[in-house]
This record gives sequence, structure tokens and C-alpha cells, in this order.
Amino acid sequence: MPKEIKKIVLMYSGGLDTSVMIPWLKERYNGAEIVAVSVDVGQGTELDGLEEKALKTGASKLYIEHLQDEFVTDFIWPTLKAGARYEKDYLLGTSFARPLIAKRVAEIARAEKADAICHGCTGKGNDQVRFELTFMRFAPEMEIIAPWRFWEIKSRDEEIAYAEAHHIPLKINRETNYSKDKNLWHLSHEGLDLEDPGNEPQYNKPGFLELGVSPEQAPDAPTYITLHFEKGIPTALNGETLDGVTLIAKLNAIGGANGIGIDDLVENRLVGMKSRGVYENPAGKILFRAHDVLETITLDRDTAHYKALIAERYGELVYFGQWYTPLREAFDAFVDSTQQTVTGDVRLKLYKGNIINAGVTSPHSLWSEAFATFNQDEVYNQADSAGFIRLFGLPVKVRALLERERLGAPDDAAAGDC
Repeated sequence: MPKEIKKIVLMYSGGLDTSVMIPWLKERYNGAEIVAVSVDVGQGTELDGLEEKALKTGASKLYIEHLQDEFVTDFIWPTLKAGARYEKDYLLGTSFARPLIAKRVAEIARAEKADAICHGCTGKGNDQVRFELTFMRFAPEMEIIAPWRFWEIKSRDEEIAYAEAHHIPLKINRETNYSKDKNLWHLSHEGLDLEDPGNEPQYNKPGFLELGVSPEQAPDAPTYITLHFEKGIPTALNGETLDGVTLIAKLNAIGGANGIGIDDLVENRLVGMKSRGVYENPAGKILFRAHDVLETITLDRDTAHYKALIAERYGELVYFGQWYTPLREAFDAFVDSTQQTVTGDVRLKLYKGNIINAGVTSPHSLWSEAFATFNQDEVYNQADSAGFIRLFGLPVKVRALLERERLGAPDDAAAGDC
């Protein structure tokens, strides 16, 4: 017989889904105690008034956990050093915040001796996987409640109607009901007109973009910035040493003002379908570009090429919710070894949505003017290239000769009419 559920820890954002879930859970589970948990990873004003709202709608208490520093140090920087993206362009803003949030929720649920953890994810999304894999890692004994899989509410319009009937205050309405996720690293927009990839996003519509402006609205003059990295981690902006949270916030402001970091993506969700979203990621786009540029002069060819393979798989792991796995930890060990020389300065020009390289230097640079120059040099014998090409192309030549022999072609068949 299933155990009676008397206390539920709810992952609480104050958004539509979780706002509705507090009274719904109390109705469904005979007045069970609802403990709400919000994790601050840079949502900003979204946390304002959250405690009052949670208590008024039926929660017994609200934890607000401030984890921005941990988010940057333990999630953003490792992913940046790895160069990990999902399907080339998605910088994983929602993906790598979820494991951190879920881990803290699991810890609180165990401390509260709760019977279950509840999340507000739909059965179509990726976040349900990210949350639940983390719960399995840190609270494997805990029952998981996911109302979207079985409750009577079937749409966001019905959620709004439920909220209105229960006098739950909302910051949205049916006309502005984009599904959004915001943290220090990014802001995502999904739903409404964006569900159809054939619709152009309304970038210039007031209130749509929150972290910046469209490229058309950006200044006519470029902005130059210089980023300093130490072993793959950005530590200074324009000569000023900054902690990670402050540096990202400043880059979001600078990049956003120049129309940087707006992506319109159709991605392949883990559960199978394609989804379309618009992402604002000014700081992320700038930092990934700067890091990539610095690696061009500090990593040797073979390491750089192999690291690109790791980056793709690393991005998949993060997107699929497999952060707390031995494979991701092993990837980090490899990546960290590659970053020992990724130190230096990268100058970038930001102009109307574009990030333009404007110079890179490093004390560990592998670029050598003596070898790379087009002018006369004393260190490279160009005649050596003939022997190199003969050896490098030997398999191609041998195969061609053997194929000609098997086909019985005359020796001069390849000579044409010359």
C-alpha cells in the first residue's frame, strides 16, 4: 500500500505552474503540508514578493537559496572551458541550472523529512528529466510528484482559469503568456506565436526582449571590450578584476545594449519532438567567442580537434540532464588538463549583434611569426614540404596505382591529351 503523503517539498518559482500547484496539491493530498523552495540563480526581480505569495496560496514556508556563485563556479565555468554547446548554438542556460536547483531541493526535502518532491514540468519537456535524474542521485528514496502527467488541467489557459478561480495573483495573462526561464546566464522564450517556426519573432515589440535590444536598435558605433582569462576562466573585463557573477552581469548589460546574443533555435528535445525557442544570451555569446579565440593560439592542433569532439558530447550530457555522472566528471578532468595554458587577453568589437575579433595575446601562445610569416625566414625550409606531401599522400598514390593495375588501364591513361 502506498505510504500516505503528509509533507511535499515543491520546487517553486512563483510562475504559473508552481503557483497553481500549491492549492492543487493541498486539495489532492488531503491538506498535506507544502514546503516551497526557490533557488536564486540570477532571476532578479522574479524573486520579489515570492515568500508572501507562497504563504498566501497555502505553503507552510518558503526557502530561498542564493546559489549564484556556485552556479557560476561549478556549472557555467566548467561548461565554458569545455566549449560545450547543444546542437551548435544553444548555450545550455536552462540545462545546467536545473541540476544545481534540484540538488538543493533534494537536500532540503531530506532535511525536512518530506514524503515527496514535486516539480512543475510538463511531460513533454527536458526539465523533468534533468530534475528527476538529480533527485535519483541525491534523494533516491523520495517519491516524485509531477502533476502535469496526471492532473485534470490540460493547457496553460486552463491553468490561468484555475489561478483566477483560486485568487492566485499572476504576472502574466493569456496574451503575454510566453513560457520563460531566466537566470544569470540567459533568458528563454517559448510558446504563443513562437511555436510555429514560420513566424518571425517580434524582437522590436516592447517587452519581448528583456536583456537587450535587437541589432537594428543597437548603437551605430561599435563597443570594444577586452577579456582576460586564467586557465580558461574569465577573470577581468577591460582591466578590472571581477568575480564571476559581476562579470557575467556586466557583459549581459554591454552585450545586450549592442544587440548581442539573440538566437532563434529549433532544437531536438530529449523526449523526441522538436521545439522552437528564442534565447537571449549576451554574456554567454561573448564569453564563448572570447574563449574560442584564445584557444586558437594556446592549444595544439590535435588537442583542439579532439577537444571539439568532447565538447559536443559534453553538451549532450548537460542537455540530457546527466550532470551528476562519472562521464561528465571524466570529461572535466580532460578539459582541465587542456586549460593549463589557456591564459591571455582577447579583444572584441561588438557591433549591431556581431562579435568581431579585434586581437588576442597569450604568454603561452603557440603562434610563431618566424614560422608563419609570408616574408623570408631562416627557420623553415620550404623544400621539406615535398617529402612530407609524398609520405602523407602515399596511401592515396598506392591505391590509385593498384586500382589502375586491376583495371588494366595503360600507365599514361591519366595523362589526358597532354
